[in-house]
Order: sequence, then structure tokens, then C-alpha cells
Amino acid sequence: MSITIFGFQALWSPYFFISLTIITILFFLLATKWRHKIQDSRPITRKETVLVLLSVIIIYVIKGSPVDLWGHILFSMHMVQMGIFYLLIPPLLIAGVPNYMWKALLNLPVIKQVFSFFTKPLIALIVFNGAFSFYHIPLIFDTIKVDMVLHSIVTGTIFVLSFFMWWPLVNTLEGEYKLSGVKKIGYIFADGILLTPACALIIFSNDPMYETFFNGGAWLEAMALCVPAGTLQSLQGLGITGPELFTNMPPIEDQQVGGVIMKIIQEIIYGVILAQVFFEWYRKERSEEDALNASLYAARESNTLS
Repeated sequence: MSITIFGFQALWSPYFFISLTIITILFFLLATKWRHKIQDSRPITRKETVLVLLSVIIIYVIKGSPVDLWGHILFSMHMVQMGIFYLLIPPLLIAGVPNYMWKALLNLPVIKQVFSFFTKPLIALIVFNGAFSFYHIPLIFDTIKVDMVLHSIVTGTIFVLSFFMWWPLVNTLEGEYKLSGVKKIGYIFADGILLTPACALIIFSNDPMYETFFNGGAWLEAMALCVPAGTLQSLQGLGITGPELFTNMPPIEDQQVGGVIMKIIQEIIYGVILAQVFFEWYRKERSEEDALNASLYAARESNTLS
């Protein structure tokens, strides 16, 4: 059965699109026309512009397009959303938003204290991965999935925690805590290890774990997060009873594929970051070695002439 039966609003989330567009316009006004109101401001670079726009487009695709609707039908698509939303968007935005904006934000009293505590590497790793893992405990997951307010609060909180997790690794702000090359590599490996138990639990389970993806009643309640109530009521009259009408994949296979996808997305993103960290560290070491050799050569030449 085609998902078009859920209607235009469920498929394309026009209100979310409008909200995201307004936020993006305000950001670029702040980065251009209004930037002189912020201390130490400078023109936004082309790279920063591309990263911010790319982030906004990806956010809309995974949270406002039919991908989001599929994320309520298939657990595997839900995990695609989780992987991209928590592991790709934060580093793009951290790198895309100009440092003077981050500095202005972090100078606010309460935010500065919160950031200072939650971006400590060990705390950032444990809190984000712990929150992500607890969220995917079946009882907690199914409870949150059928409550719009609770779902917004919890997923929004995990999104903020993902920023804290990425901050020590990606930020380039002067005066902020940043990991060194070797520590960054260890941080990435630790992050991958801490997320593995949740993925393994999902992949190797012998039975479907999440009622909101296989139980008709719970599924319809969860669909209310993205489908207008009137549309859902009319569809119930047509005999729409569960996700099995939209896919041939059994729930257990869908769940296992979801766990594998999450792990693959994690490995790809962490692999790219790891490669960048390694080459940055290598270039720095070579630069320092070349500088030392040049210094030794100059000293030897000076001694020879004297």
C-alpha cells in the first residue's frame, strides 16, 4: 500500500518546513546584516554557508520529508534517522556556525556552565551513549513513542547531548577544551565501543522488541506523531491496522536491519572523522619535524661559519 494515503501534511510536514526556513533566514541575517551586533564578528565563509545549508537540508529530509513517515512505519528507517540526526548533523553545524557566534552563545552565564560540564570528554561520551541506549530500551521507547510532548523532549535532549559529545572532537574555538590528535583517536574508538551494546541488543534479539513497530494498536498511536488525527481516523475506517500493509519485511528482520544500519552509519561517519584526525595529526608532526630539522641545520651552518 502506498504511503500517499496519509496525505500531504504527513508526507511533507509543511509547518516544519516553514519553521526551518524561518530559522535559517534568521541565522543568515544574524551572520550578515546583523553580525556587527556581535563582538568579534566577521563575514561568514563559503564553507560555513555550505555546511549550514547542507545541515538544514538534511534535517528537513530526515524529519520533514516522507523519510520521517517511513521512520514511523519501519524501524530500519527510524535507525537511519537516528544515525544521521545524532551523528552527522551536530559536527556539520559545529563546523558551519562561525566561531564568534559560538563564543557569544557560550558566554551566556547558564549555557557556559552547562557546556563546560557536559563537554568534558568522559562525561560527554557516557551521557550521550547512555541516553541513546536507554531510549532504545523497549518499555521506554514504546512509552515515549506514543506521547508527542515526551517524544519531543527526549529526542531534543538527546540531540543536545550529541552536540556535547561532538564538541571536544570538532570545535575550533579558542579557549575551548579540544582533544589532541592521539586523544581524538581514542575518543572516537571509545564512542564506537559505547554505542555497540545497544546495536547488538537490537541486532541479535530473537523476537521483535518494539510494539510501536509491530502491534497494530501501539503503531497507530505512534503514527499520531506525524499524521493528523482526522486522517488517522479515516484510515482506520479503511482497515489500516499496522505497518505490515506497507512492507513485506517481517518485524524481526526490520529490527535487525535497523541495528545493522545504525552501526554502519556510525562506522562510516567515525571512519571519516578518524581519517581527518589522523592526517591532521600526521601533518602537524611532519611540520614540527621539518621545523626542528631546519633549526638544527641552521645551527650547524652557523657553527661551521664561526
